[in-house]
Amino acid sequence: MAAAAQSLRLAFRARRATPSLRQFRPQQALMVLRPISTTAPRPARKKDEDDEEGTDPEEEERQFENYGEVYAEFLRSETMTEAEKAEAQKAMEMWEKLPIEDKNRVTQNVKDIREGIQPMRKSMRPIRGSFWNDEERDSEMVTNEFGEDDFEEDDITGMGHAKLEEHREMREYARVAVWEMPLLSKLAKRFEPPSSEHVLRFRYTSYMGEFHPAEKKVVVQFCPNDLGLTEQQQSKLAKLAGPRYNPETGIVKMSCEMYEHQAQNKRYLGDLVEKMIAEAKDPKDTFEDVPLDTRHHEFKSKPKFPKEWRLTPERKQQIEEARKQALLADETKRREGKLVDGAARIQQALTAPPKPAVQEKVAEMVGAGARPSRVRSIGARR
Repeated sequence: MAAAAQSLRLAFRARRATPSLRQFRPQQALMVLRPISTTAPRPARKKDEDDEEGTDPEEEERQFENYGEVYAEFLRSETMTEAEKAEAQKAMEMWEKLPIEDKNRVTQNVKDIREGIQPMRKSMRPIRGSFWNDEERDSEMVTNEFGEDDFEEDDITGMGHAKLEEHREMREYARVAVWEMPLLSKLAKRFEPPSSEHVLRFRYTSYMGEFHPAEKKVVVQFCPNDLGLTEQQQSKLAKLAGPRYNPETGIVKMSCEMYEHQAQNKRYLGDLVEKMIAEAKDPKDTFEDVPLDTRHHEFKSKPKFPKEWRLTPERKQQIEEARKQALLADETKRREGKLVDGAARIQQALTAPPKPAVQEKVAEMVGAGARPSRVRSIGARR
């Protein structure tokens, strides 16, 4: 049965027509013409013979030599009102009445001002050959920016100026030390040890000339014995302090840097000490059954000077007798001529003439010749 189905499938496959290939027509790319500019094209204006640069005559600015030309232009203008023309006529008459010297001086001043502002009014053309436009002048600069950094051999180098600045600084501190520091003696105060009212000792950290995050840290130290507490209350306060209590010195040391300013951290430490004192005075729980934990502190043994090494009067007498015996022995050797004077021996060795050098025969190293190569002898056969 399977063979018959396979034969039927092969027969249908043989009779199936081969599909024809489709022919696709190439699509032409759509090109859309877009205008380069949004303005309508217009022909360029023809250049006149007098207008070489092609500037608009209406945009040209007329220059006047004196005020008389300005007033005359006002009178010829058609846009001026009658009142303005009357004022211009009056000013024109006043100008005509001026002496010729004043007119020449005004004309010369106007000419000088125009020559001074002419470079500022001149437009700057970009230099095509430059990359960063370094060669172009800056119109906003008041000074000449070209050639300012050139060293003209009329001054010392930068290192020399730095050395002079260091010397000036040293002289300034020397003047302060001589003239201003002695004046601080007037503000000196005699040291007075802290009284029983000043129990808390605060310590601050300051960094001159800079803002440092460690400046906000405040440290407080106090001794429980100075607080006027009983022995039981002192023991309870030491147990409440925990690892901040030093059993050797009996001082509690705490610090705070949680807040931004020193005053805030100091206030927090002051409130904390008050709470600890109030808790130590509370008679409800005296912590008598809790031992004082000192595991956080390392007790270091400091070796003491041995008693045997101390200079007792008997030891001093023994040393003095030994020195006397040594001096007597040296005096005896000196009389017998057996005492060696070290200074005299050194001086004698320095003043003695040098001994002639003994030329010893030294064996010279001689290079050995190369070993002769072994020549292999070949015997003739007979």
